[in-house]
Amino acid sequence: MATFLGSLEDMRAVFNKFDKNGDGKICRDELKSTLSALGFAFSSDEVDLIMLEMDKDGNGYIDVEEFIAFHGISGIDGDEKQCDNKELKDAFDIYDLNKDGLISANELHAVLKRLGEKYSLSDCQRMISQVDKDGDGSVDFEEFKKMMMNNS
Repeated sequence: MATFLGSLEDMRAVFNKFDKNGDGKICRDELKSTLSALGFAFSSDEVDLIMLEMDKDGNGYIDVEEFIAFHGISGIDGDEKQCDNKELKDAFDIYDLNKDGLISANELHAVLKRLGEKYSLSDCQRMISQVDKDGDGSVDFEEFKKMMMNNS
């Protein structure tokens, strides 16, 4: 079982959740609605800024390559993309629902459920245990960062 946000395959699956109509690109409305489903209430201006940041070719859409590059995953052309701490923290915060600095299996399960994934709580516990290096039953930011930076 893969970790919860790491491999290229996982990132493609997350991209597909944003790409509601399956046309291979994320439009502004798809981005806003998926972020809303995850519990984020971004203003129109904030969504526009996110689009500008991710849409590197300026065509008004986010394609899978742009999505993966933004998330810092070693990607399609084989180049290593380095995440900065802010991007990693933003990704971490999506899962850290109660903002206690830890991602629990329950939080992971809740986020995946919002995205329409059919993982059980025990599946989520297994995913957490793969990343949980200190054995406390949850993933802290340092463990999350190591997982994200070590994926190829």
